Amino acid sequence: MMVNLYPLKELKLPIVAECINPDIFQGKKPAEIEKLEVWEGNKQKKLGELFKAEIAETEDASENTVVVIHGDISRVKRIGAGMKNGEIIIKGDAGMHLGEEMKGGKIAVYGNVLGWAGSMMKGGTIEIHGNAGDYLGAPYRGSTEGMKGGKIIVHGNVGREAGAHMHKGIVKIYGCAGQFAGFRMHGGTIYVQKDCEARTGACMVEGTIVVSGRIESVMPSFTIEGVKKKVKIEEGEVVETPFYLFLGDLTENGRGKLYVAKDKNPHLSHYEKYL
Repeated sequence: MMVNLYPLKELKLPIVAECINPDIFQGKKPAEIEKLEVWEGNKQKKLGELFKAEIAETEDASENTVVVIHGDISRVKRIGAGMKNGEIIIKGDAGMHLGEEMKGGKIAVYGNVLGWAGSMMKGGTIEIHGNAGDYLGAPYRGSTEGMKGGKIIVHGNVGREAGAHMHKGIVKIYGCAGQFAGFRMHGGTIYVQKDCEARTGACMVEGTIVVSGRIESVMPSFTIEGVKKKVKIEEGEVVETPFYLFLGDLTENGRGKLYVAKDKNPHLSHYEKYL
């Protein structure tokens, strides 16, 4: 079953629409989908007041529901929150809290995404073909329950605190990452293919961060352990170039691993005298 959603107007007010979810759309007719409740600003409305729903027949015999959203929905929050199955395809930009606490299924965005994408997710896959905002995969401020599973792939750049409080799962960023990537990380893997701003891995306890580009600096609470010829990101993906391996954060008695590409970071060569 494939459900197409088309915005009926330019969306200017913040919209909270956790009902846009394959689990909730499953088995419903367009009229039933359009009756689902959302918030536009401080007013409760029906989804059909903001979107037109159409069901397209597919040759796929599986029972999974695919939701395709056409257009800019950067004002729409909590799409796919808690979803367990199915797929969401967004052909445009998406709003905050996309896939929050997601447990399964897949979300693909052909545009940019605002903050807290994949916040506290436990399973499934989010693939963003543009840029992502701050707090990718991170929990709300004050919470320590970060990402516990699943995979987030970003083909562009991400903001601050990507993977903060992460326990399990993998975050792959093929662009650059902002400050505090992997802040208070407890497990899992973060891979940044390009450059990384300062304070990467601050207060991390366990887990792995790999930076293939230039890193602004390595925190003084990390100690150099050695040089590795290559690093495995996940099954089927290995980066073959020399990496400095740092351990930390020692202020937290941390055993986290921070791999930094040697060739891209000549300003770190002074660490070699400690090996």
